[in-house]
Parts: sequence; structure tokens; C-alpha cells
Amino acid sequence: MPAGIAITRAVSAALGDCELTHFERVPIDVELARAQHREYEQVLREAGYLVEHLESTNEMPDSVFVEDIAVVFDELAIITRPGAASRRIETAAVAGALARHRPLHVIEAPGIVDGGDVLVAGKQVFVGLSTRTNDHAAVQMTRVLQPHGYKLREVVVHDCLHLKSAVTALSDDLLLVNPAWIDRETFDGFSLVEVDPEEPMAANALRLDDRILYSASFPRTAARLERRGLRVERVAASEVAKAEGAVTCCSLILRSL
Repeated sequence: MPAGIAITRAVSAALGDCELTHFERVPIDVELARAQHREYEQVLREAGYLVEHLESTNEMPDSVFVEDIAVVFDELAIITRPGAASRRIETAAVAGALARHRPLHVIEAPGIVDGGDVLVAGKQVFVGLSTRTNDHAAVQMTRVLQPHGYKLREVVVHDCLHLKSAVTALSDDLLLVNPAWIDRETFDGFSLVEVDPEEPMAANALRLDDRILYSASFPRTAARLERRGLRVERVAASEVAKAEGAVTCCSLILRSL
């Protein structure tokens, strides 16, 4: 039985026209991005996941960042209303793929939320309030999730695009954080691993069933994770990083039930 399903989406030929908030626009090598994405998908397969690959178009430059379009739980999936209006065209195909695996709930206006602003650690759900996510969406998510035993907490995001630029889950009780971008006290009760100070973008890690998928660009922080006894699988992610993306952004992970 597979560890789960990983939904991914192709790198658009228009990736260089992606939305940017904190980064200066620099040239992106689309063919290299595609090669790196194929490697990423292969690592997911080797980790035991069935990869469901969705196609993209030139009208969807950011669509490789499929994480922003949904938030997946064991009981259901929430289809987001992305904070960048240009990305709302992406939702139909992702909803169609997820509908085969989970009951769906949809965020309605005036709510906006990107999946990159939602951190799930066990039954704790942290929603980052950012330029892409607002309180209206957090209220809707609370209404959907509370009956299933989830506790939701809002967190103000600063100095980075998404909450998961600053903190990601390594397990239900262990988080990887950049303390310059997030208040440690917000995560009272969790054990924390801090990124190496020379690698401020290193707080994004993708938790899989038996390993952590991680960008090869951050060797110092990777060594910290390995010292904690974690199995770290490194992948090249230089081109999506130019588009303010990272390893969690490029898949939706559904656990086998």
C-alpha cells in the first residue's frame, strides 16, 4: 500500500511571470525548473507516494505551487481562494483531483487564503495572516475544522511571503523555524529546530511518511536536522526559489487512510 498520494502540477512555460512580493525578479531557467521538478516527483515516488501530476498552461505561471490551492486533512480538503486573483484560475483542476480522495469545502469571498499560510501539526492548525490570507478565511476554516477536533490559531506573518516560509512541521510536535521571522512563543509546547543564521530561507521542509524532503541549497540547516535523527532527502530547488517557492509549495500530500 502506498504511503499516500502526492498531487503535483507541471511547471508553466510562463513561470518567469510569476507573482512576486518580497523578491526582485530575476531570470528563471524553465527547463532547469522542469528537470528539478521531475527529480522532486521521483523522490516522492521513491518515498512510496503515488504521484498524480496535473498539467498547466501559460495562463497559470504560478501553478507549480499547488500547495497554495488547497489544505488537506485526513477527514477533508479545503479549496482555497488565493490571495493573488491571478491564481484563482488554478482551483478547478486541483478541486477535481482532490474530490476523488476527500470531501471538499470551499473558501468563499471575502475570505482569501494561500495554503502556504496554513501549518498543520497534529490537531493544531496555525493560519498566517499575510498579504495573501485574511481573517475571513480563518473564520471559515475554523467553522469547518472544529467539528473534527482541530484547534486553529491565527499568526501574523511579517518579513516573508507565507507562514511556511518561516516555520514548517517536522513531526506533530517538532517544528523548523526561522526565529527572525516568527515569534517562538506562538509555538509554546512544540520543540523547535532553528535554521542556521546564514540560511534564513531554510525553514521550509516537506514532511513525508519516513523522511524530510529538503532543498539542497541549505546544507547547514540540513545538518542540524540530521543531528536530530531525521532522515533528510535533498533535492535541487533553485529555480522555484526564484519565484518565492520552496519544497512544500510543489505538492499536496494526502496520507493513506
